[in-house]
Amino acid sequence: MTDLFDLRDPAFVTEPYGALAAAREQAPVLWHEGLGLWVTTTHTAANDVLRDRRLGRILRPRSEGDDAWTTFDWLHADSILDSEPPKHTRLRRLVAGAFARGHVARLRPRVEEIASGLLDDVERVLDRDSRVDVIAAYAEPLPVLVICELLGAPTADWKVLRDWSQAIVRMYEVDPDAASQRDAQRACDEFASYVEALAAERASAPGDDLLTSLVQERDGGDRLSPRELVATVVLLLNAGHEASVNGFGNGLASLLADPGERDAVLDRLDDAGVVERLVEEMLRHDSPLHLFERTATADVELHGVTVRAGQKVAALLGAANRDPAVFADPDRFDASREPNPHLAFGAGIHFCLGAPLARMELQISTRALLERLGAIEVVEAVRRPTFVLRGYERLVVSPSAGPDRSSE
Repeated sequence: MTDLFDLRDPAFVTEPYGALAAAREQAPVLWHEGLGLWVTTTHTAANDVLRDRRLGRILRPRSEGDDAWTTFDWLHADSILDSEPPKHTRLRRLVAGAFARGHVARLRPRVEEIASGLLDDVERVLDRDSRVDVIAAYAEPLPVLVICELLGAPTADWKVLRDWSQAIVRMYEVDPDAASQRDAQRACDEFASYVEALAAERASAPGDDLLTSLVQERDGGDRLSPRELVATVVLLLNAGHEASVNGFGNGLASLLADPGERDAVLDRLDDAGVVERLVEEMLRHDSPLHLFERTATADVELHGVTVRAGQKVAALLGAANRDPAVFADPDRFDASREPNPHLAFGAGIHFCLGAPLARMELQISTRALLERLGAIEVVEAVRRPTFVLRGYERLVVSPSAGPDRSSE
C-alpha cells in the first residue's frame, strides 16, 4: 500500500486522486504500513467506517509527561468531535439545541452583507492590479467573521482567531514539526483563555448570540462544564473556518478549470437550485477534509479484513467522493450533478453539526462572487502542503480573456 501513496510526498499531496484510484482497484480496505492503520478506498467502506459504532473517536493524550499539551488535550477530549456516547450524545444535544434557537437563520442577511463588503475590496484590488488572491481577500476572512457574528465575538479579532485555528489544525497532519507543535500549544492556551474571558462577559451581560446560549446551558446546571463550553467554541471556529475556506477555494478552482462549465453556471445562476447543486459538487470534487480516523473498540469485520481492537482505520473521504461506483465520471466537475451523496461532512453520529451553516456560507459567498466578478480565471494557484485538510494557500484570479458576463 505504501508503494501507492505517501502522505509526505509533495507530488501526492498536490494531486492525490490518481494514486487513490489505483488503491481502490486493489481493495475497499487496505493496510497502510507507513501510517500504521487501515484505510478505505471506496464510498461504501468509508460510509461504513463513519457509521459503525464499534469504531470510535478514541484520543491518545499528548500531555503524558509534557504539561505543554494539557490545554490541547482537554480542548479535544471535551469537544463533540472527539467524544463518544454517552458524553457525545449529551454534548451534541446541548449544542444542537443552542443552534436550533435561530442563530444560524438570523445570520443570512449578515453573511450577505459581509460577502458584499469583502467583494468591494476584491473589486478595488482587481481594478488596481487586474488580479486578486481570493483566498486572502475573501475566502479566509468571511467564515471567521461569520463565526464572530454567531458567537458575538468582536469582529476586529478575526485575524488572531484565524491564526489560532490554523495553528491548531496543523496538528492533524502527518508528523507536524517541532515549530508547528509549539505554535499549536501556544494557540490552544491563548484561544482557551480568550473564550473563557468572552464567556465571562456573556454571563454578566447576555446577548442574542450562540455563546450566550451556551453559557446559559453551562450555568443552568451541570449539563455543560466550563471546559466543554470552551472546547465547543474552539471546535466551532476551527471546523467552521477550515471547511469553508478549503471548500470554497478547492471548489472554485475546480469550476474555473473548465471554462465551459463556468460559463454554463454563469448563464443559469438565477435558476432554482443551480447554486445549491454547484456547492455540493464543490464539496465533492476536491473535498476540504480527506482523512478521518476511527479506533476499533472491538474486532470489526470490514469489507474482507479484520480491524483488530485498538487498531485505527481512516476513512479517506477524497477517495470516497471520487468512487465511480457512486459518481458517474467522478473526476469530472459537474456543477449540475444530482444526486450527489458525497461524504464531505462525514456521516453517522459525528456528521458535521455546522453543515447547514457551512452550506449557507458557501452558497451565499459563491453566488455573490460569481455575480460580481463574472467570468474569471485562475492565474496562480499554490496548494497548502497538507493532505488531511486540503486547500490552497493562494488562489489568484483575474478577468477571463473571454466575454465579460458580470453586467449581463
